[in-house]
Amino acid sequence: MYIKLIQPRMIKRPMDTDLKLHMAPPLGLLTIANILRDQHRIRLENENIESVRYDDQPDLVGISVTVDSLPRAMRIAKRFRRRGIPVVAGGIHITTALETIPPDAFDALCVGAAEGTWPEIVRDAEKGSLKPVYRCSGKLRGEDIVSPAYDMIDRSKYLFTSVIHTSRGCPFRCDFCYNSAAAHHFVNRPIPDVIREIRAAGTRHIMFIDDNFAGNPKWTKAFLREIQPMHLKWQAAVSINAAKDPELLDLMKRSGCRSLFIGFESINPASVQNVHKVQNTTQEYEQAIEAIHSRGIMINGSFVFGLDGDTPETFSATVDWIVRNKIETVTSHILTPYPGTALYARMQAAGRITSHDLSRYNTANVVFKPLGMTPDVLYQGYLNVYRDVYSLKNIFRRLPKTKDQRMGYLIFNLLYRKYGKFTDLLCKCITYKRMGQIAAFAAKYV
Repeated sequence: MYIKLIQPRMIKRPMDTDLKLHMAPPLGLLTIANILRDQHRIRLENENIESVRYDDQPDLVGISVTVDSLPRAMRIAKRFRRRGIPVVAGGIHITTALETIPPDAFDALCVGAAEGTWPEIVRDAEKGSLKPVYRCSGKLRGEDIVSPAYDMIDRSKYLFTSVIHTSRGCPFRCDFCYNSAAAHHFVNRPIPDVIREIRAAGTRHIMFIDDNFAGNPKWTKAFLREIQPMHLKWQAAVSINAAKDPELLDLMKRSGCRSLFIGFESINPASVQNVHKVQNTTQEYEQAIEAIHSRGIMINGSFVFGLDGDTPETFSATVDWIVRNKIETVTSHILTPYPGTALYARMQAAGRITSHDLSRYNTANVVFKPLGMTPDVLYQGYLNVYRDVYSLKNIFRRLPKTKDQRMGYLIFNLLYRKYGKFTDLLCKCITYKRMGQIAAFAAKYV
């Protein structure tokens, strides 16, 4: 069979440029490609970097769907289905919120891991007998996880291509996160499998893109000991409780950790408690930051605004706190109740959902009734956080104490955030085909 896999174009947020579209390849679709390519012809089209072709004749189309890309995915599917080509939709939104999918939008829906669904999907498609829904039966084991087809990536078109999963899911169940849905669970991969992918990447600069790299500290420590002789430079996302483990932090430092993405979410204890972020103790944030910074590791702090307990004063207080604690980079979000999550169920029951246009569910729009402020105050406050954090004054006030981190810090804060539109224009002038070269230059300093 000729199978086409499609990643719909993402919806950029106000602070994003087209650099965001070239950030990393779609690992989910590349995993499906690796599952199927020994027996089938596979073509992958990422609409973020290229146009979807409608002039060929695949036997089957697969589309990866996030909540905000669902409307676009449905339009893509319609064009293929008009020509009699069956379309299967899968991805995190299908798995989490199956009930939001119109019954006539796709020919079949894939719920759960590709490893436990796509072989059956293809067998049925070959017989012309696709079922409406395919579910991954049972919990996926770490040894069942298939590596993405990294060799299919055009590395010249992405900023980061050495992106690797060491696990699936997260052990925590924060109300606003997809992981609060019953369909998700946490599992680590076998360490030799991950190391094999690292070696195949052909670079010492690795981005681990797990939901929680330290979700199982015992596994993570064993893994870090194994990669220590490889002299890597790596980044990952962890929950803040990882900073309570000095042994883990020391292993991170010795194995080449350069920065950690941490979901602080809020500096307001009441706001964090309201969404059951049990691993976050706001009173211990500054101690945790000091533990991480003292080891020369930078922090990308994630913050969510609009939580119950937030007020108009929350924005300026958060910016002051970020600057005072020298959080090197910041990712800001408007609270978004994703369908299928505990937060969505609670807000829907309370009549607080104000928009059902899923294209607006990208953490950059207010789609619910906030308790402590008006929707406009929430939206403007969210924009002001980015403006203030990435002002020239605050960029230099947050300059890392560790000298060898400063170049990487300035590259991100100035060229990606502060002057991202200029950098984006420059990249377009020299063509995005040199993305790989740009990334290689930046990697020397990150």
